[in-house]
Amino acid sequence: ALFTYEGNSNDLRVAGSGDGGLEEMVEELNSGKVMYAFCRVKDPNSGLPKYVLINWTGEGVNDVRKGACANHVSTVASFLKGAHVTINARAEEDVEPELIMEKVAKASGANYNFHKESSKFQDSGPQAPVGSVYQKTNAMSEIKRVNKDNFWAKAEKDEENRRLEEKRRAEEERQRIERERRERELQEAAGREQRYKARSNEIEAQKRLQQQQEAENRNKEQQQWRAVNPRDIFKQREKSV
Repeated sequence: ALFTYEGNSNDLRVAGSGDGGLEEMVEELNSGKVMYAFCRVKDPNSGLPKYVLINWTGEGVNDVRKGACANHVSTVASFLKGAHVTINARAEEDVEPELIMEKVAKASGANYNFHKESSKFQDSGPQAPVGSVYQKTNAMSEIKRVNKDNFWAKAEKDEENRRLEEKRRAEEERQRIERERRERELQEAAGREQRYKARSNEIEAQKRLQQQQEAENRNKEQQQWRAVNPRDIFKQREKSV
């Protein structure tokens, strides 16, 4: 399936689909447009279907448009999920069917020669041309089918992320409660220390006041005894006799 932009807007539309193979797909790429090709091919090593995403920026596209559309590549790749191989192309030599199939084979971990079949396929009967694996399909149905393959994996990933987020929040809440408890204990300890010091200062002040009063009383008594003459006491006794 081929996608391109609607005029100079950023809205994608389906440009077409076909069953003529990779050769037909390459012919549909326009050198004056930015296009995205999403196709299914057969892995020459395993025989399993593989998906190829081609980000095509024609050589005739102006630099401003190239820069603007370059920011859309990741979004398009996210929308067209399931691609095993992604190819960034500007010219026809970048999308030669041989090159595409070699990259598909390389992605599966083996070498592949487009012009020569592997020996493991020699006895399996006549082989269909590579072009036949580019199958005609409804673009949106193809996208939905690929997305469906990834739905449960994404759901499991989202659930795992949700559990991790809940765990993180619970840990943050626990740390917050523990931090508030420590701060409260420190404040209470500081309050007790302050009250203890205030009480100690009060007791010390009372002791000093009491000691001062006792000293003053002793001074008064001493002064009274010093003011009395012993001879006057004897004279007073003689007169009384």
